[in-house]
Amino acid sequence: MKKYKYDLEERLIKFSVEVILFCKTLDGSFASIHLSGQLIRYSSSTALNYREAQSAESHKDFVHKMKVCLKELRESLVNLKYLEELS
Repeated sequence: MKKYKYDLEERLIKFSVEVILFCKTLDGSFASIHLSGQLIRYSSSTALNYREAQSAESHKDFVHKMKVCLKELRESLVNLKYLEELS
């Protein structure tokens, strides 16, 4: 598989890894544990959903799966804002 400079799947995987590394630096408070768990789930699902969209059965199915990716990214953003406000 040829790698492109702007390969979205690779960027989503890198984002997820960066989130996991960031979450390792958080304190062990209940809020940090709860929010980091959600954040890891949201961010890691984006690359998985993107890959699934690549094998969509129709254009409509592809659009739906990509909207799920966008939803997960938006949830990740809000979660990061929570963590920023708490620090």
